[in-house]
Amino acid sequence: MRRSIDAFVGLLALGVLWLPLSVHAEGEPETQRESFDEAVEIRGAANSELSGSQERVENLSDDTDKLLTQYQSALRHHESLRTYNRQLDALIVSQESERASLEEQTDQVELVSREVTPLMLRMIDAVEAFVSLDVPFLAEEREERVLDLRKLMGRADVTEAEKYRRIMEAYQIENEYGRTIEAYRSTLDREGQTVTVNFLRVGRIALVYQTLDESEAGVWNQEARRWEPLDGSFRTAIRNGLRIARKQAAPDLIRLPLLPPERGDS
Repeated sequence: MRRSIDAFVGLLALGVLWLPLSVHAEGEPETQRESFDEAVEIRGAANSELSGSQERVENLSDDTDKLLTQYQSALRHHESLRTYNRQLDALIVSQESERASLEEQTDQVELVSREVTPLMLRMIDAVEAFVSLDVPFLAEEREERVLDLRKLMGRADVTEAEKYRRIMEAYQIENEYGRTIEAYRSTLDREGQTVTVNFLRVGRIALVYQTLDESEAGVWNQEARRWEPLDGSFRTAIRNGLRIARKQAAPDLIRLPLLPPERGDS
């Protein structure tokens, strides 16, 4: 378009130059001057019109470039939105699948909870019965542990997994008693009096006590469910056993009374 305008301006200039020469050849000097002035005015008007047209063309070109830039930007934004929407669609599908999986797991948890809770209650009953029938060492501590488990089962803020873990922990503690040696100080009811004594437990095969002044000792008879006195020949053995259990002496063989189980009539 710019080349067409330049060609038009050139032709118009030739016409203007030719016009005064023609007028000069045919007309009078005054007439020739008026014609020349008129031609100059026409040329100036044409130049002004051409300048305005060129400016409008340039403005239109700038506007076109801006619109093209905006259009290209809109296309890129549109493509970005399409990509984002595709990603959202995939995310929604994944979330729906996860939600369905969680709902299924929740249903399974509720089913397991309904089945496991009665089992855990029976396990606590079994621990309580075992403690009441076992050799009576650390009786208060073990009974308190069972009581804590029953309170735990009634708490809504504790998960089923934690309840089960605590019950299994109690089972493990009871199991460990059968493989360890222990010395502790507690009280003993003797003939209506409460006496402080030292207890020595060797697994579950022997539970003996000795008074603090070592003047008296006894052994638990599990079959008869009672304490039986020991003579003074066991005084040193019990003392050594207490020291070994408290890690005050190196492990060594000790002589302790082991009561044989009573046999029924044949």
